[in-house]
Amino acid sequence: MSDNTERTALAPYRIDVPQDVLDDLKDRLRRTRFFDDLDNEEEYYGVSTAYLKPLVEYWADGFDWRAQEARLNSFNQHKVEIDGAPVHFVHERGKGTDAIPVMVLHGWPWPGEFSLPVVGPLADPVAHGGDAADAFDVVVPNLPGFAWSTPLTRGDLNYWKIADILHTLMTETLGYEKYAVAGSDYGSLVASALGHKYADSIIGLHYGQDLPPGMFANERFWDVTDGATIPADASPELRAGMENFVTTYVSHVTAHMLDASTLTHGLNDSPIGMLAWLLQRWRKWSDKNGDFEAAFPRDFVLTQATTFWVTESIGSSIRMYRNAVRYPWVPSHDRRPTVEPPAGFTFLLGDAYPPGVRTVEERIAAFENGPTRAAFNAINVNAHEKGGHFVHYENTEAFVSDLRGTFRKLR
Repeated sequence: MSDNTERTALAPYRIDVPQDVLDDLKDRLRRTRFFDDLDNEEEYYGVSTAYLKPLVEYWADGFDWRAQEARLNSFNQHKVEIDGAPVHFVHERGKGTDAIPVMVLHGWPWPGEFSLPVVGPLADPVAHGGDAADAFDVVVPNLPGFAWSTPLTRGDLNYWKIADILHTLMTETLGYEKYAVAGSDYGSLVASALGHKYADSIIGLHYGQDLPPGMFANERFWDVTDGATIPADASPELRAGMENFVTTYVSHVTAHMLDASTLTHGLNDSPIGMLAWLLQRWRKWSDKNGDFEAAFPRDFVLTQATTFWVTESIGSSIRMYRNAVRYPWVPSHDRRPTVEPPAGFTFLLGDAYPPGVRTVEERIAAFENGPTRAAFNAINVNAHEKGGHFVHYENTEAFVSDLRGTFRKLR
């Protein structure tokens, strides 16, 4: 199913951050004016100074970006321009009998590196204890406006416009007639837009979150609860789950929707401000039943923060939210389901969504009986206890296994 010759030979790409950019970052970190964060020992008000200060000090005088840069450069990378947008991507050819091309899409605020753990197992399953018949040609882009897919020269990008760009990447730049897509978070929206508009080119889809196209089309686009309140007769478990959902996902959507550039002025100029904003998402969205520091080592956290900083992509990534409202998605057809290609799902119980779910069976039932089910042609639905929102990174084994299961039905 894959064309093993690219239509045009692509030049390799290597990440090489200028030393003066790194020196400036360290200088800013060393001159941080820390906030007297009174009465926040339990982080009732958000990320505390007590938590941030040692991390910032290590970022300034212990963290080795060049070592991380060398690790990232061990992957086969390219960078092209499509429709006026830069697209950086990792491309690893499959080692198997009939490799399916699959594009793996990340979300916000997790650059493509969160998806790199799936590359080896998908491209070379035998080397990871699998079957050669499950091989994939793996393409992991950074969505335009994120990380190394910068700088942008157009300010209108959103999930459905990115879908058009990435379809061109797969079909014209890389020459695949048909391809698969896997995505989570904002990448789920891109995957759904692809599956809706380009169904004839899509072998199948695999999701970490069930997000159909058209999200943020409601009148209260800044409110992920859409004005819902906790029912008066809610059980203590459901009430706690709904409260946790609100504290986990409401603030960034509201700020990104209503004050994207206002917020960005501070985050783009202050590395500690940017780190705090990102860190709150990584900590709150990760496995609610897990150990954040064990799953997200500080070098990994600071690699992501440094990537956002040196590429100045925090603002362009944030703008994707409001652009989904300013440039609303328009359906290409009225067929049902809205997203026609066969689709698999990997849900992790450590996510804050959906509220009140406690078991694998309840999570699957929440999808099967939920408001998004009719939008998809679901053929493989799974849930797992380990992991939170960052599916590709937090439970790579489950995601890879489920994705393989989805496409065994489609090869």
